[in-house]
Amino acid sequence: MEKQVKLIIALRQAAEEIKSNTKYEWGHMGSCNCGFLAQKLTGLSRAEIHKNAMDKVGDWTEQLNDYCPNSGYPMDNLIFDLLQYGLSIEELASLERLSDQHVVARVDKKHKPLRFNVASDVFIYMNAWATLLEEEFTKSVTINSLKSISEINTQPLAYIAK
Repeated sequence: MEKQVKLIIALRQAAEEIKSNTKYEWGHMGSCNCGFLAQKLTGLSRAEIHKNAMDKVGDWTEQLNDYCPNSGYPMDNLIFDLLQYGLSIEELASLERLSDQHVVARVDKKHKPLRFNVASDVFIYMNAWATLLEEEFTKSVTINSLKSISEINTQPLAYIAK
């Protein structure tokens, strides 16, 4: 449950940074849709994420398709870390292309079609996804689980993830 909360927070933080950051660059592994979320969840810099990715061939989608948790490649280790927050390979691939139909269905018609490499559209998608996750989360919350959430470390996400 703690990881769900951290993921929701990270999605909202990444969305805000993408919206206001001049360094958003869809073609850069550390500055794209998945790259910004990875920064929030792992504490790695955009340069570190990009460097990890360059040991293998392909963009996020290709590297997610080729993911092997035992390969020893830094990018596979990074993907493994992201999966620990409850993300799936499919969700990460969908984030890169803004293609999860459950998320897209929540986006107002005036913003469609979403363009996967436009910061304002990524902002909308990430916030819609965070809202969807929040709704799913609140359906599963009990009083006892709220007590454990209140004990979540208040350190920045990057510090917690290490």
